[in-house]
Amino acid sequence: MKNKIELTSEIKYQLLRDISHKIRGTLDLDKILNLLLDLLSNIIDYDAVGIFILSQDINHPGYHYSKQKIASMVQRGFGNLPLESDAMLMEGKGIIGQTIKTGKSIILNDVSKDDRYIAGRKESQSEITAPILRDGKTIGALNVESDKLAAFDPDDINILNFFAEASSISIEKALLHYQILEKKKIEEQLKLAKDVQLGLLPSSEPEVSGYSFASVCIPTYEIGGDYFDYIPIDENRIAIVIADVSGDGVPAALIMAAFRALLRYNAKLFSDPAKLMHLLNEHVSEFMRKRDFISIFYGILNYRDHSFTYCNCGHNPALHYNSTGTKLLEGGGPSLNLLKEAGFKTVELNLDKCDQILFYTDGVVEVFSTDKKQFGLEKLIETFNSNADKSPGKITKEIISATKNFSSSDFYNDDFTLLVLKRND
Repeated sequence: MKNKIELTSEIKYQLLRDISHKIRGTLDLDKILNLLLDLLSNIIDYDAVGIFILSQDINHPGYHYSKQKIASMVQRGFGNLPLESDAMLMEGKGIIGQTIKTGKSIILNDVSKDDRYIAGRKESQSEITAPILRDGKTIGALNVESDKLAAFDPDDINILNFFAEASSISIEKALLHYQILEKKKIEEQLKLAKDVQLGLLPSSEPEVSGYSFASVCIPTYEIGGDYFDYIPIDENRIAIVIADVSGDGVPAALIMAAFRALLRYNAKLFSDPAKLMHLLNEHVSEFMRKRDFISIFYGILNYRDHSFTYCNCGHNPALHYNSTGTKLLEGGGPSLNLLKEAGFKTVELNLDKCDQILFYTDGVVEVFSTDKKQFGLEKLIETFNSNADKSPGKITKEIISATKNFSSSDFYNDDFTLLVLKRND
């Protein structure tokens, strides 16, 4: 039997120094907690010991338990303790559960005389527990059991409380480190995803005789659901597409990538935009949830006869600027994946010299000012008209500048995409 010690300030300091020395250089939670139990075994005689934590308070590899269960993080002497089904590991049940529920230490000189006791091992005759706190909340318990009656006294409670506090610090340190690593991993994955997504967008503007283009895509997060593209059809035609997948972030980006592949595979098979949209509408449900949808403006530019045939499926109307003013290019049909039997219509127009078309997603018009006013379509048309004599590249810059000045911020609340084409001759 080990000699009883009084937990003086000097003893506490020595224990803290020993603990600090033992766990220095490691952030492995299992290793840290086992080292603590090694030190505890030098001070208190026990036959079984465990550190138990409410599972919802643990977010760490290897500790994934059902809500309201108590997870055994480290244990010795309990054998094959059932961690997810045994009543002693339910919050409020047994001595461990009571300690977690009340936040108070418990000492039992004879476990057989306490109705709260639930046997984790048949040999145990006495038990002490101490609460483990995190941010002032009881999240677990340090439990020690002995095969002898009255094996523990109040001094042992003080020691156990001290080690419970050390356990809490160690858990907090390890979990914080894990969270930092997880955040870093997610950031790295999002950066990679962003690079992949940007690789799916055009890296340069098309070189088309008699026309010039400019485009910009600014996702709200690292990745988003906006999409634009230039798809060569033949020696005289090029398809121009701008689309917006409902939602943001990773789910929208994944849908966008699948949709891009489907569109590019079928674009050259259809000279009629409406027929292509009909086909796409039939197939997008294969990789989209019912509540998701894609708004898309799809047009084919014939740069020999200067015709532009398009189908607008629930997307923001493109702006067609010519000598008579600015016209909204609307009509075509609903967004994709909204109606199985949707009807789509192709519209045709001719482009004269110096005509321009501005394509955009709703993130452009839904920019908000500090007083919650919306940039809106009217202001977009105004900005477009006042800069229509400029090149497509300068027009996109002027619109970006106008939206940022309006919002007094460099951050957009939604994915922000612009595309401008101009007939030069």
